[in-house]
Amino acid sequence: MIAVFWQTFPFFLLIALGYGAGRSGFFSSQATAALTKFVFYFALSAMLFHFAARLSFSDVFNWTFVAAYLCGSVTVYLLATVVALIRKRGMQEAAVEAQCAVIGNVGFLGVPMLVLLIGEAAIGPVMQVLAIDLIVFSSLIVILISTGREGRLSLASFRVAALGLLKNPMIVSIALGLGWSIVGWELPEPAAYFLETLGAAATPGALFAIGASLADKSAERLEIAAWLSGCKLLLHPALVAIFALFVFPVDPFQAAVMVACAALPVAGNVYILAQHYGIAPHRASTAILISTVLSVITLPAILAWLNP
Repeated sequence: MIAVFWQTFPFFLLIALGYGAGRSGFFSSQATAALTKFVFYFALSAMLFHFAARLSFSDVFNWTFVAAYLCGSVTVYLLATVVALIRKRGMQEAAVEAQCAVIGNVGFLGVPMLVLLIGEAAIGPVMQVLAIDLIVFSSLIVILISTGREGRLSLASFRVAALGLLKNPMIVSIALGLGWSIVGWELPEPAAYFLETLGAAATPGALFAIGASLADKSAERLEIAAWLSGCKLLLHPALVAIFALFVFPVDPFQAAVMVACAALPVAGNVYILAQHYGIAPHRASTAILISTVLSVITLPAILAWLNP
């Protein structure tokens, strides 16, 4: 585990650097927002397109992989939802808490970290997890919150969710890259170099942005945030591992990448959604902060277990 810890340490050091810059005021919230926008719309999109353009459709879509990850994630999602409802939090707050329990920072942390640590063979599985999180769970929280507010399930809820997917640059980049690959075109050398150069900014930029965005996160409702962090960092990867290794015939390497993705801390976009809808933003904020700090230990431990 010590060897894996030192491999992951530079990634968390970049997060810590961003946190220090944000906490000290040297990097303002406006600067953090601008950097996040650059990474989200440009650097990470270039990286994902470049990766996807070199893959086949079968590399990023496998029924057994999808089934294993969905079953493990849905089990944790339902558990977190039930616990929230038992506490009489209501369906909208339960949806936010369930999102914290299953949505990891795959885009900003998983893609750059796991591809560099495990190798380019991890690209396909990581993209599958990213696509499932965005298409299934990011749509689900919008539908649940809209339904809770309107008191009924409406077509408008599905329209909002679908529009969100069409506007998400990560989904668009992966789809366009796969389309390019399916057509069979070779990327011209200048275009490939452009994408590679721009995409190279995604790793340091994303990790620095994660840290800087954590600087203004408050630590409130620690007991609930600790429960949600435990679900995300321990329970989620454990259940995904059970379904991937013992229920569905997932390739061992792909199963390992899937479990590593499930072990990532809570994604920042959960807070963005919670803040946008005005539903439990402090709870989501604290879960992101605690899970990111704890993942310095838990993630290397799980990676070491996956690659003894």
